[in-house]
Amino acid sequence: MADSPSPGGTLVAPNVRDFSVLAGQLGDWLADRLDDATDLRLENFEYPRGAGQSHETILFDAHWRAAGESRSTGLAVRIKPTSFTVFLDDMFEEQYHLMRVLNAGGRVPVARVHWLERDPRILGAPFFVMERLHGRVAVSHPSYMESGWVAEATAEQRARLWGQAVRALAALQAVPRDALGFLAPAEGMSGFEAEWDRWDRFLRHLERAGRPLPEHRRVWALLRDRMPADPPPGLVWGDARIGNILVDENFDVVALMDWEQPSLGGALHDLGWWLFNQRVKIRDNGGRPLPGIPGRDETIGIWAETTGIRPDHVEWYEAFAGLKTASLSINMMDMRGQVPPGADYAETPQMRALQEFLRDG
Repeated sequence: MADSPSPGGTLVAPNVRDFSVLAGQLGDWLADRLDDATDLRLENFEYPRGAGQSHETILFDAHWRAAGESRSTGLAVRIKPTSFTVFLDDMFEEQYHLMRVLNAGGRVPVARVHWLERDPRILGAPFFVMERLHGRVAVSHPSYMESGWVAEATAEQRARLWGQAVRALAALQAVPRDALGFLAPAEGMSGFEAEWDRWDRFLRHLERAGRPLPEHRRVWALLRDRMPADPPPGLVWGDARIGNILVDENFDVVALMDWEQPSLGGALHDLGWWLFNQRVKIRDNGGRPLPGIPGRDETIGIWAETTGIRPDHVEWYEAFAGLKTASLSINMMDMRGQVPPGADYAETPQMRALQEFLRDG
């Protein structure tokens, strides 16, 4: 994430550091990477609020002198998780390389990444530094459906936000896949098969913790048996939702953020994730959508018109996204030491929303 913190959001960072110590650690490291920099000073450290659970991300400002002139810039450091690991697969370096490709291509708005550091001795884990962009995020804690700038916006402003966001999501499919060799699946696997395998392994990982997950396994079998033939290829963002988009005061998209689970699994995975995430948000809001935000069919239409890709079998991708998020919710509970009521993992909000979707569909 490379944004300004959202006012009123809850701090959800997986780790909290002493900023005075961090300033010294980063200052020494950064001084070696800024040409002829003297009098380097780092300040205004802060964590984003309301978002940023999966990776520790810290925003700050750098000031220095070079060639007799004062210079300054806003930066963000993103640190590889070492204990609070939301996802099973380590894609830390892949997200750095993907952001470089996206920024260079200019089709997808992302923050510019500057440096990757693999040595864990600096901050206790590898990290990368990118530019700090300014804007606001539709935070999840508390939900943007209930309070904050999205809830307070007009219907017209929300329609503008949603349309721009879905078109930015669709722009991912214009990225040349030959520039994404670092995301290539294992030999003998298609991108789609690798995406399925990733979440099959995740589910088995949760089951190995000694818990039965019969409802998750039932949905898995249903999806396996109904898997679409000839799925369209394409880039997967991995966490496609409005809460991962930086927006300016005019409700224009500034950047897409949080690229920690990319793949070449196929174009429709992100659309399914987007749709299911919004389904859960509306469900959690008592079934009340926010006026101005296009519904499911209109959202699909915007995406399809922009990409030129037929959204065939999008219901399958939406259900698969539901299984993914239901699995992630278990992992998040495990890391927080939580257990659902009655230890019934079929009763999480994500799984209930998925069951309703499958029943209604």
